[in-house]
Order: sequence, then C-alpha cells, then structure tokens
Amino acid sequence: MAHDHHHEHGQDRHPGHHHDHGDLDWAEMAPHLVQQAELFTPLYEKAMAWLGKRQTEPGLVVDVGSGPGVLSCLLADAFPGARVVAVDGAEPLLELARERAGRLGVADRFGTLAGELPGVLDELDYPADLVLASWSLHHLGDQQAALTAFADRLAPGGTLALLEGGLPTRYLPRDIGIGRPGLQARLDAVHEDWFSEMRAGLPGTVDVVEDWPALLTAAGLRPTGSRTFLLDLPAPTTDRARAHAISTYTRLREVLADRVGADDLATLDRLLDPDDKASLHHRPDVFLLTARTVHTATRPV
Repeated sequence: MAHDHHHEHGQDRHPGHHHDHGDLDWAEMAPHLVQQAELFTPLYEKAMAWLGKRQTEPGLVVDVGSGPGVLSCLLADAFPGARVVAVDGAEPLLELARERAGRLGVADRFGTLAGELPGVLDELDYPADLVLASWSLHHLGDQQAALTAFADRLAPGGTLALLEGGLPTRYLPRDIGIGRPGLQARLDAVHEDWFSEMRAGLPGTVDVVEDWPALLTAAGLRPTGSRTFLLDLPAPTTDRARAHAISTYTRLREVLADRVGADDLATLDRLLDPDDKASLHHRPDVFLLTARTVHTATRPV
C-alpha cells in the first residue's frame, strides 16, 4: 500500500493510484509518488513542525503505507532522536525508501517492514510513539479495523496522525479558453465515483462515515486536534509543479477516459499534447493549489 499514494487528486485519491490492488503496480507508480511527495515537502514540513509541538520527542516513529519513503525521511529530519520505520506492502517501494534514507544520511536509524497492513504491524519490536498514516488508510477495506490496529501499536501517550481529506488539487483556472469551462470540477465528480468503486472493490471493504475524529475515538484514542496545511505554488508555477500537473492529468485521462464526455476528452488531449500551445506544457496559467488535513489523537496513558 503505497502512499502519497499518496492520492491522491493527485494524491492518494488519485487515479494516480490505480487503486485496485489486484492489478495495481505500485512500483510502476514510484516516480509519480516520489515526484508528488517531493513537491508537497513544504506542506509536509509545516505539518511535521505542528506535530512536533504537540508530541514529546518520540523514540519510535512508524509511517504506515509509506510508499517510497519521502515522508518517512522527512519524519527522520523532524524527529532527530527517533528511529523511523517505513511500512508498506510493496517491497520495491521500500527499497527506494532505504536508498533515500542512505542518501540523506539517516540510514542508521531507519528501517523498513514489508507486508500487508494492518497485520504486518505485529512484527514491530516495540510500541510506537508516533504512527503516521498519510493517504494510505483509504486503500484498506475496513478503515475502522485498521485504525484500531494502528492504535494498538501505540505506546501509552503516543500519537496517531492521520492524513485524510483536505481539498482536491487545482491546477488550472475555471475557464481555460478551450472546451467547456469547469473541466476540473467535472473531473472531480467523475473521480469521486471512480474512487467509490475502487473502495467497493477492496477486500473486506466496510462503508463508514468519514468522520475521522469519530473513527479515531472508536479506535480507543482521544482526538487532540485537526489542522489543514496549504500548498500554494501560484502561476507562473515551478517546473516541478508543471511536471506534476502533466503527470496527474495523464493519469486522470488513463483512468477516467471511459467516464468523461467526448468534449472533455478532447480538451484533455489538447492539454496533454506538447505540440499544442494551449497544453499544460506551455500554458502560463498553470498553478498548484491544494490543502491536506492532519487529524491527531493520543492513546490514553
């Protein structure tokens, strides 16, 4: 279960996540996952700083559904006294995480654990002071059971930080001068249906009201606050943000092609054609604006 997969719109809910695990090749997703997480680093750093103010220095930090480990390595930076364990179902992504930790000089306090969540967490040697689940929970069929399993791995007084929700990412103005205005909103609506079908196809899936503090409470934890962090890369945006917009729209087109109207498909094709002056490759009005929410809860002492 990778993360960034982190969806998702673009980001873990994103078809960037060809979510159905049966035929989902997370390793193939790796470049997109790394690209996105690196782009989102300023947002994640703000979130880590906020977590750090609310958490005494943790000894063990566990990143569940870590993917290629960009966020895991940021956790190692944010908590220099901690050992960080990246947990994911995809060993090729964990290999990337270990390489990254080596490059960044944190390998001596960085470990990985491969296996299906949440059961693989039973292999942790000792309880965690901080468990982070970033855009990974929604890849698990029974989200309440998974949160309860995460909570059970916490030391008394430890924190579970859940990144779910926020706002869909925006890359373009409402009227882009080609096609019918409002393309992004229509893609969001189609994507919501696709996401619901992805969830319905997960093993043991259970529908829940996505009231994260309530689910954290039901897992035996005490909610301690939610906060949303903004990523704002206005036009004229950075080359990295533009590249991410192109890869996100490429994936949206792949996953949603049979769900959108012919007019919107034609617009998407123009947006993705490097020879078209109206494409994402050339437009001066491309930007990136998004928000991610962190929900925190602690295990009673």
